[in-house]
Amino acid sequence: MSTTSAFSSAPSPATPPATPPASSPALSAQFLGAGRIALVERPRPEPGPGQLLIRVRANAMCGSEKGQFRDGWKTTPGHEIVGVVAQLGEGASPAIRVGDLGAIFLMDFCGGCRWCRAGLTNQCLAKRADMGFSHDGGYGAYTVVNENIFFPIGSGIPADEATLLLDVMGTGGHAIERAMCVHADIRTVLVNGAGPIGLGVAAMARILLGAQTRILVSDYNAFRLRLAEKLGAEAIDLARTTVAAACAGAPDVAVDTSGKGSARLQAMEALAQRGVLVCVGHGEDLALDVSHHLIAPERSVLGSEYFPFSDLAKNLARLRANQAYLGQIITHRFPISDLAAAFDLFWKGDTGKVIIEQR
Repeated sequence: MSTTSAFSSAPSPATPPATPPASSPALSAQFLGAGRIALVERPRPEPGPGQLLIRVRANAMCGSEKGQFRDGWKTTPGHEIVGVVAQLGEGASPAIRVGDLGAIFLMDFCGGCRWCRAGLTNQCLAKRADMGFSHDGGYGAYTVVNENIFFPIGSGIPADEATLLLDVMGTGGHAIERAMCVHADIRTVLVNGAGPIGLGVAAMARILLGAQTRILVSDYNAFRLRLAEKLGAEAIDLARTTVAAACAGAPDVAVDTSGKGSARLQAMEALAQRGVLVCVGHGEDLALDVSHHLIAPERSVLGSEYFPFSDLAKNLARLRANQAYLGQIITHRFPISDLAAAFDLFWKGDTGKVIIEQR
């Protein structure tokens, strides 16, 4: 495991220390733009009715934060949050207790719209927040959340590894399950992009589809391709070959995490008959010849956006059963004081998942 400081040499404790008193400094990262980050002291917020004050213990970095890093942001970023309950707002559920460790779901879903009632909270029609974007997120000491997006983890999983439940397992697993909805016999999976989301897709493909499934991961980055191989995937080094040359076996499923139009098209053209392209990475368009790419081979194109809140429970069981395997995706840990250095390393690409930890 690569480490970057003495702070990162040991895993986070499974039982977090007591929450500091209200008078303790509450440092939050302020993204000023042009890659400048300031740590500023802010008053400890107070939870309102039905809300929880969360003392952040870990937040995983995400490529979607690049715009916030580059352009600056009004609220505190960070949307892959794990923390402990520091205070309950009035009327909060008695099932939640101060000191409980939990993961925070990105989308504050309404709970009452058509899709929420169907359990598809990632498609909520009346979201109240996107944590780390519209509301203060995990690069601060504290964040306030409505209790419906708090998922208690229990004991045995440290805060840093609990972040895997979110974008890595949640987004990655949902993409594979989307493909499984329309393809009953998946034998080979191609993953475009070996970033943290791509690695998550590869790992969840292995867990959900079994050891007999062939998994290929394409990228230019040698460090991340080696990580993919550790997860049991075959690496496609795009600096040396092409997707077409490497996929002579014609994958049944291709999952694009790159967001690049050319990569999506290459994946589509590599697919077998009745193959499924799942688009996870936001970004560029996909131009298709409908007759050639879709109708004649009966292929499908699906979108996959984050994951439903209900997936957290089943993914917690999967994490407990595959903790060492999934933990390989985390390669670096930094304290909040080294946030700028962590981003510099993350943008260079020679990392898996990078965790910002707070004590």
